[in-house]
Amino acid sequence: MSHTDAQTQGLHLGRYQVIPRTLIFVTAAGRILLLKGAAHKRLWAGRYNGLGGHIEPGEDALSAAYREVHEEAGLRGVTLHLCGTVLIDTGEPTGVLLLVFRGMLDQPRPVQPSDEGEPQWVPVDEVVNYPLVDDLFVLLPRVLAWEPGKPVFHALIGADADGRPFVRFAA
Repeated sequence: MSHTDAQTQGLHLGRYQVIPRTLIFVTAAGRILLLKGAAHKRLWAGRYNGLGGHIEPGEDALSAAYREVHEEAGLRGVTLHLCGTVLIDTGEPTGVLLLVFRGMLDQPRPVQPSDEGEPQWVPVDEVVNYPLVDDLFVLLPRVLAWEPGKPVFHALIGADADGRPFVRFAA
C-alpha cells in the first residue's frame, strides 16, 4: 500500500473535502494585474479578480499558478511566492482551498487576453474603484502588504448563520 492511496490517507466521503485552486496577483510599479472576467463567464462576468484557477491532477500548486499566469495573461518569467491560503466554506461537503500567490515585477509587461477575460494593469491606489469580486476588497490589502520572507496569511471565507458573508483571518 502506497502512502499516496486514498485508504492510507483516510479519504472517505464522510469527511470535509476541498477543491484546490490558485489565485495569483502580480504587481509592478504601483500597478496590480487583474483579470476582467469575460462577458460569457457564469461567475464574475465583467468583474475584476486575480489570475488563477483549478489545480489539475498530477500538477503541484506552484506549477498550476505559473500555468494560469501564462494561460490567462500570456506572461512568463514572473517569480511567484505563496503568500496566503484561503479556505472557502461553501456550506456543502466540498469547499475550495485557494493557494494565493504573489509575483513582483519592476515594470508592467504586455499582457494578452484569453477566453477567461482581459488582463489589465490597474493602479493599486485606484483598485477599490473597480468592480472587484467581493472578497478582494478584504484580501488585496493582505496580499499587497505581504513581502517575500514574511509568513503566509490564512483566511476563511464563509457565511454566518444569517447567510451574511464573512472573511476571517487567523491571528
